[in-house]
Amino acid sequence: MSNRQRRHSSEPLPLRWAVPTLLRIVIKRAICVSPKHKRRYWSDVLRRVRGWGFLLLSLTVAFCLVTFPRLSTAPVLGASPVNLSVNSTNPQALLQQGRTLYESGQLSAAAAILQQAVQGYRAQGDALSTAMSLSNLALVYEQLGSWAEANQALSQSLEILQTQRDLDNQRLSVLAQTLEIQGRVQLAQGQAEAALATWEQAATIYKQVGNEIDATQTQIRQAQALQILGFHQRAIGLLQPLSQSLENQSDSPTKAMGLRSLGEVLQIVGNLDQAYSVTQKSLEAAQRLQLPQAIASAQLSLGNIARAQQKNEETLNFYQQVAKGSGSPTIKLQAQLNQLSFLLETNQVSQAQALVSPIQQQINTLPPSRTTVYAQINFARSLTRLNQLNSPSVQSWADITQGLITARGQAEALGDQRAQAYAMGHLGEIYERTKQWNEAQSLTEQALFLSQKINANDMTYRWHWQIGRILEAQGKPEKAIAAYSSAVDILQSLRSDLVTVNPEVQFSFKESVEPIHRELVSLLLKDNDGKSSPEKLEKARQVMESLQIAELNNFLREACLDVQAVKLDEVAGVQQVAVIYPIILPDRLEVIINLPGQQLSHKSTKITSEEVEALVERLQGALYNRISLEFRPLSQQVYDLLIRPIEQDLGQSQVNTLVFVLDGALRNIPMGALNDGQQYLLEKYAIALTPGLQLVSPKPLQQKDLSVLAVGITEARQWRSQQFSPLPNVEPELKTIQAELPTRILLDEDFTIERFKAAVKSSAAPIVHLATHGQFSSRQEETFILTGEDNVAIDVGQLNSLLQSSELGRSEPIELLVLSACQTASGDKRAALGLAGVAVRAGARSTVASLWSVNDEATSMLMGRFYEELARQDVTKAEALRQAQLSILQDPRFRRHPYFWAPFILVGNWL
Repeated sequence: MSNRQRRHSSEPLPLRWAVPTLLRIVIKRAICVSPKHKRRYWSDVLRRVRGWGFLLLSLTVAFCLVTFPRLSTAPVLGASPVNLSVNSTNPQALLQQGRTLYESGQLSAAAAILQQAVQGYRAQGDALSTAMSLSNLALVYEQLGSWAEANQALSQSLEILQTQRDLDNQRLSVLAQTLEIQGRVQLAQGQAEAALATWEQAATIYKQVGNEIDATQTQIRQAQALQILGFHQRAIGLLQPLSQSLENQSDSPTKAMGLRSLGEVLQIVGNLDQAYSVTQKSLEAAQRLQLPQAIASAQLSLGNIARAQQKNEETLNFYQQVAKGSGSPTIKLQAQLNQLSFLLETNQVSQAQALVSPIQQQINTLPPSRTTVYAQINFARSLTRLNQLNSPSVQSWADITQGLITARGQAEALGDQRAQAYAMGHLGEIYERTKQWNEAQSLTEQALFLSQKINANDMTYRWHWQIGRILEAQGKPEKAIAAYSSAVDILQSLRSDLVTVNPEVQFSFKESVEPIHRELVSLLLKDNDGKSSPEKLEKARQVMESLQIAELNNFLREACLDVQAVKLDEVAGVQQVAVIYPIILPDRLEVIINLPGQQLSHKSTKITSEEVEALVERLQGALYNRISLEFRPLSQQVYDLLIRPIEQDLGQSQVNTLVFVLDGALRNIPMGALNDGQQYLLEKYAIALTPGLQLVSPKPLQQKDLSVLAVGITEARQWRSQQFSPLPNVEPELKTIQAELPTRILLDEDFTIERFKAAVKSSAAPIVHLATHGQFSSRQEETFILTGEDNVAIDVGQLNSLLQSSELGRSEPIELLVLSACQTASGDKRAALGLAGVAVRAGARSTVASLWSVNDEATSMLMGRFYEELARQDVTKAEALRQAQLSILQDPRFRRHPYFWAPFILVGNWL
């Protein structure tokens, strides 16, 4: 049997996470890469971006789906037989022994044996084998978190390889492998740019020696580094050709592994449909090749993608298939752990309880190892949640505690400080829940010390948060504020990592990132007499600003671009503008207000967050229903919460514009529709919204140079499974705009993505108007704008390349983007987040959009009046929109209900 046949008949070698496979050497001995390690790097990324609860689940992915990479066997330059006895002092036997220890999770012992192998090869004068052994040793040190030792071993390995005068293919392959390991170590230390450069060098060498398989793997690693750096479009650009290349290949283990790895990367950047499709092809290839482990791995990945898509039945089905299949015991256990956490997440408590005993039995059979440690911690997390749900206790707190004590002991014996920190931190949480404050604080501080020692900020913020909660419970608010502040500061430093989003991170955002911010704000505004210090009020606003940026980044799946911005207060202070900042806390609603020439102040109303959300949801439904009269009392109730407490201050300050920085569910309702019992808020003030405390280039429109690029559709359109009705009044709407301002129109079949992009690029028009169906959702994949082609839509990711001046070579950015026929997704409490995401991605200084789809005729009339007002001198965009809305409000056909005029909102620069 040929080497090629031998390789294809065995379990597949991992393409994504494994140490690269070297070319055949003199004795045709291939260096195998463990199927267990194809996602060890993945665990590095996951541990940087996940919150505590789902983080542990994801880290167990590292133990199960793919554990450690199998260490490479050193090249043998002679053909004499080798004694592989365990007690042999032969360096190759030592290398094999070290690999066995490593794969069983006995990392410290593996490091000691590999050091002996290095010494043995040095004594033999075998430079190439010494270099390879050193790179393997570095990989072990990386797993241990011993960065100095890992860097030293890599430095020595590279020094040997780079001083070789004649590097044949064999030596070049070893050099490429060492560089790939160096990239892993660099990335694990937070050096993403260095890792990217190192992997680029490794890929070049692999291509030089004709090793396309490992070149492809290294390119996938480069894409992961690009994601961590926030360059997601570059990452996708790198991955797409790889996907096409792999799909065109005949079935092979490499194809199955590579497609699955690509699917996982696509899931990270949020391309869930494509991720599912690619991973399904991986599964089909593995099934045709009859590779049980590859089948199980693909099914587990598909379960995770389905989970992100909120396809609950499909998620459960995939997890159950893996658990019942013929994959390895560890991957079956991982599927059960995923299934357990999923059942708890979806409140299927009785089914979750049934899994506890089988999982415990499987964990008890595992030998002490890193995999066992993470399995125990993951399991303890789920058991904790089960107890929190007040279900009949399957395991007592004492049982959970004992499991974590065992995990901590094993982690300590293995020399795994990261696992030790996790175990101790969760032990501290157990003691916190049982109100044993001294023990809780002591254990958490130990976990914090270890996390700081190994520079694991992704854990460190969790322990600061936990200490903050413990201190608050003991009546030490100032110390608690300090601990919470440290947690928030670290989260800000991790922002580019936190936006490397997949479903686990989104879960963690709701479960950890958001609560940390809100709990800190609650502490800062604890004084209910409205007399909190200006410093605390300002800090509370900054914390909420940080949360809103994190939330927007989480939606966009990348860090927002750094731009030159001006503080909102600086603009408002000279413009007769009040900035209103509502904050929804668990037990109350806070409203911070900034009036011109005055210090910050705040008002507090006792009402739970659930009550606020329920009230807002009812008002939203009443506003959407044009025959409902319930909107009137409901809008007054919300007015009483937000505006009534500050009504007198607003009147005395003589402001004419209100700028809201809205929080949570409040973003889904138009502030202009709030009613004091006599008037709508819109009748008294111009109104604008802004996602945060800063504005990009807050300059008024230059009326003398105004022109418009207007596009739209009049005909019915289909997108995916949805049917969208015709918009017969769009053409008159665009003609009305054209009558007011110089306007270029693309209508129906002329409105294609390519023609639209070309028109934006060639036009100097500061206003872009889209009269077409669109939807805003808290899920990026469900936020879109329809074009004139059936089943073709513009998604959030495309807006940057279509509208951003920097991408198109325009000298000036778009001043105003108008979306006149869009709506928020039905039943989505955070749907307005999609609107904010669209506004940011488009790069426009201001965006006018509708929260729900409005009567087509009313929209056409409103837009005509809006552009008529914009063309006037000294009229702000906010006032122009207000006058347009008032014209509909005063029309006898439409004044009966705010449905017709209220949904239009202005986001961003109101000037």
